[in-house]
Amino acid sequence: MPIKNTAIKITKGKMLVSEPFMLDTHFKRSVVLLCDHHQEDGTIGFVLNKKVDMKINDILASFPEFDAEVYYGGPVATDTIHYVHRLGNEIPNSTKVMDGVWFGGDYDELKTLANMQLIEPDDIRFFIGYTGWSGGQLKSEVLTKSWFLTEGDANYVFNKKYFDNMWTEVLEQEGGTKAVIGQIPNTLPLS
Repeated sequence: MPIKNTAIKITKGKMLVSEPFMLDTHFKRSVVLLCDHHQEDGTIGFVLNKKVDMKINDILASFPEFDAEVYYGGPVATDTIHYVHRLGNEIPNSTKVMDGVWFGGDYDELKTLANMQLIEPDDIRFFIGYTGWSGGQLKSEVLTKSWFLTEGDANYVFNKKYFDNMWTEVLEQEGGTKAVIGQIPNTLPLS
């Protein structure tokens, strides 16, 4: 049976919530913030709710002393560090993702701001690797119900009270059937 091509609006600033029975360990019960999307070129995002047991100074010795946690952004280019922040134009060349959230920007300026203690660790989220889809791939995955697509919210990006239980919190916020899905126990094996 062919997949019905319904109007799906994938844009930066949206969040993806994995379906409850996804077995892929990279994405099981994950929430992904979409930071860049081009229909032909593909999509880049970061898993918001998978913390790595490291601080940024454990990974980047040249970064000023800065008590920021690091998160697993996804399985692509896991030898790279990326960041989203709420500093806007204070970091030149940042890309606005949505109100209150920017992606990337001038790394040297970020280091300068951190060194001068002009930013707080809660203003930025660091990620090892990223999540990526080729052109059309993500739309296909949404149509086949691998992901729920929802509006992004800066609170989920920066408010630590959501980090540990984000998958359930986002689904409950969506309401209806999705809120019920969010209550499904996490009892499936990881492999």
